[in-house]
Amino acid sequence: MQKMTGAECTVRLLERQGITTIAGIPGGTNLPLYDALSRSETITHILARHEQGAGFIAQGMARTTGKPAVCLATSGPGATNLVTAIADAKLDSVPLVCITGQVPTPLIGTDAFQEVDTYGMSIPITKHNFLVRSAQDLLTVIPEAFRIAMSCRPGPVLVDIPRDVQVEEIAVDAFPLPASADAPPVVAQSDIEKAAQMINSASRPVLWVGGGVVAAQADALCKEMAETASMPVTMTLMGLSVIPRDHELNIGMLGMHAERYTNMAMEGCDLIVAAGVRFDDRATGKVNEFCPNAKVIHIDIDHCELDKLRSASLGILGDIKDVFSKLLPKIDSKPRKEWNEYLGALKAAFPQHAPMESGFESPQKFIRLVGEIADDSAIVTTDVGKHQMWTAQSYPFTGGRQWLTSGGLGTMGFGLPVAIGAALAAPDKKVLCFSGDGSLLMNIQELATAVEHNVNITVILFNNQCLGLVHQQQELFFEGNIFSCEYPVALDYVTILRGFGWHVCDLAEDCSEEIVRQALATEGPCLIHMPVSRDEKVLPMVPPGAANRVMIGGDSNG
Repeated sequence: MQKMTGAECTVRLLERQGITTIAGIPGGTNLPLYDALSRSETITHILARHEQGAGFIAQGMARTTGKPAVCLATSGPGATNLVTAIADAKLDSVPLVCITGQVPTPLIGTDAFQEVDTYGMSIPITKHNFLVRSAQDLLTVIPEAFRIAMSCRPGPVLVDIPRDVQVEEIAVDAFPLPASADAPPVVAQSDIEKAAQMINSASRPVLWVGGGVVAAQADALCKEMAETASMPVTMTLMGLSVIPRDHELNIGMLGMHAERYTNMAMEGCDLIVAAGVRFDDRATGKVNEFCPNAKVIHIDIDHCELDKLRSASLGILGDIKDVFSKLLPKIDSKPRKEWNEYLGALKAAFPQHAPMESGFESPQKFIRLVGEIADDSAIVTTDVGKHQMWTAQSYPFTGGRQWLTSGGLGTMGFGLPVAIGAALAAPDKKVLCFSGDGSLLMNIQELATAVEHNVNITVILFNNQCLGLVHQQQELFFEGNIFSCEYPVALDYVTILRGFGWHVCDLAEDCSEEIVRQALATEGPCLIHMPVSRDEKVLPMVPPGAANRVMIGGDSNG
């Protein structure tokens, strides 16, 4: 029997769960937890400069490994600062365990200093949450938090621990076994048989894959099924790394910023095999006009997604890797020559807007150049804006957990701290962060965290001195009324990042492939600064609220 405080018990349970790195910030109500953490021999603490940064650093670790990661915050403002990262993880199905301090139990509900209803506030943005009432409860709550976070459709779990619970002393006879994920739902064999029959009899099928395929680590099976059936593959923003960018069956991302031929191909298909996608508006446009003549097989681990936005001809509840492995032996090998020739004709009639060649003439060409210079194993993160869409359209992805971006919430400030987390989780890989000046400012304080831990990340900053996508939409849809999106003061990012201790490559002074190669070969935090005109647009584009067939740009006239 061991005597320990609730804080010591929490740290021991985290150690037993295999946690080796935690990001967070200490404060009054979680200081007992930090005191216990200081004595851990296996956990390294990353002191973030803002709790939102800590949440996204944890996301970077979780998105890279597929395993739950942990972040810490104090009560009140510490917890509220963490909220955006938690909501982002919920929408993109990222397994997090977020542990917050809380005022002592007797003070809950009294408007005590730095008190906020963290439990109530987090209900809509977590997969589950706990308010711990006694130190003894930690022995069940902490493993349960990990089990929930990693089971079926992953997501964030919040554990709110009052200060008195952290200092309460308990006797522990034995620790519970580390939590493991629940077994996925058993896939009905009749569903597999029906799905195979539908695919084999389809003339114009399309395989549509999303982040669920990445989470299930089913990319290799997805590629094999597409090749067996000669079935073109389209991706959501979250699914872009499922098959290589230059694979002959890859017809690109669908939706708001798809190539015109991709959305046209979807209009012409007779069967959609939708795996790990949510039918969200950025992918489907006006959902009641999305591929109205196509049958739909929808495969998802979350029963709530089936028939939520689009009724499926066949809904299959199950782990996508399990479904694909059972489905693949029943898929006929078919050339589907007519369908693929039609898609080739579409590509010829509506050439790709994002150029396939590399260079410095446009952001898309430059992103392609960076991707060609970087190792195939490089991890790519982005913030949110024009640079995110340019990267989605142009980067030569090769597969796996290579692409980390904020899909559901679209969070500016995401890229830098997620890149730090990715580099901590995969120190042997180069991490590239494509960002814009508006996004980088959102969590610029984490530049210090990157230097402190000498993480191997390169930030490629497209600087147009404005909120680029806002500027574009105001120009296109608000009669050119550009308001409150241009920065009147031009910041010197080269000097700023040097002040933080970063290596800097300024393409405004020297624009050559050799200097880019040197920057990408630099170990530790490095900036590639690239000025970009505000007039550079993300095209094609489906106007907000329109059907995917209504596109601006990307026609045969360019």
